[in-house]
Amino acid sequence: MAPQPNTPASGALTLLGIETSCDETAASVVRRWPDGRCEVLSSIISSQIAAHAPYGGVVPEIAARAHVETIDGIIAEAMSEAALTFAALDGVAATAGPGLVGGVMVGLSAGKAIALALGKPLIAVNHLEGHAVSARLGARIDYPFLLLLVSGGHCQLLDVEGVGRCRRLGSTMDDAAGEAFDKIAKSMGLPYPGGPALERLAEGGDPMRFVLPRALVGRQGCDFSFSGLKTAAARMAEGVTDPVDRRDLAAAVQAAISRQLAERSERAMAIYLRAHGGAERRFVVAGGVAANATVRATLQTVAGAQGFSFTAPPLVYCTDNAAMIALAGAERLAAGLTNGLDAAARPRWPLDETAALASPTHVPGRKGAKA
Repeated sequence: MAPQPNTPASGALTLLGIETSCDETAASVVRRWPDGRCEVLSSIISSQIAAHAPYGGVVPEIAARAHVETIDGIIAEAMSEAALTFAALDGVAATAGPGLVGGVMVGLSAGKAIALALGKPLIAVNHLEGHAVSARLGARIDYPFLLLLVSGGHCQLLDVEGVGRCRRLGSTMDDAAGEAFDKIAKSMGLPYPGGPALERLAEGGDPMRFVLPRALVGRQGCDFSFSGLKTAAARMAEGVTDPVDRRDLAAAVQAAISRQLAERSERAMAIYLRAHGGAERRFVVAGGVAANATVRATLQTVAGAQGFSFTAPPLVYCTDNAAMIALAGAERLAAGLTNGLDAAARPRWPLDETAALASPTHVPGRKGAKA
């Protein structure tokens, strides 16, 4: 169902946010002021890393069951830490996709139940829009801005003009950057979650020691591809056992992924400038991979060279969390956008649906177009 108009009372908006799109059960209370400032009153996250570690990745059924078992307690803890009653809320925001649909249904159903019981507005939030606004949890960032959304499941460049107004400039054609980190780490025998483990292993390594393939050489545009890099690194890892060699290979992988992100971001900056002319140059990096220090430093260098400011969320808000969902919901509520109780859980939900349908990186299936 399309968002329905709603006119909130003047003043600050206080929202409960719920996030269950993957393997974190999270709830948060965020207050957004009319001038755009926000205050995180609570942010509770229950991780499922231990449950999924034996399998080397997220098992959807295990994730969904864990969400069911913990969601009530996490919401209660978030409200308690915020020192508010449910009656003090102006609305409830819940992730409605994209993600593992079993988990999405748990959080969205909880949000619907609370909204119905309170008679408060429900805001069904796109998880990617949550990441898009996550940097605003730690800094004052006005629209428009260029966004690199880089996580375990998503990798895309977006021109963000405002709430619900994102234009896709580039997207991954296969694996996301975070997925490449995790799968290469797994091939090297590193523990789950692989991305942080590979970053730790790469400390002090020589990134020039191993030569890894460059993706889409000669291809114009801002699309990404990490599958070739993933395969090449996995094959190299089979014959690398010396600790120094493993460290250097990890550093080479990290540098190769950072380089591709930087190259495509630089191209997107040129497109952004042509579209916005004299607008202030703002570059925002969000998503779990934004927590990687080498990735941050590489992208910060590119932004500075092109005259863009660089902003990334505080580390605690890089990975999945409910504070970003609450803030996205508050911004939608301030714009007069709410949803009905028939809002559907969506395994796929591109931020720029027009671009996803007109120029898909994957052929749309029965679940819809990929991001």
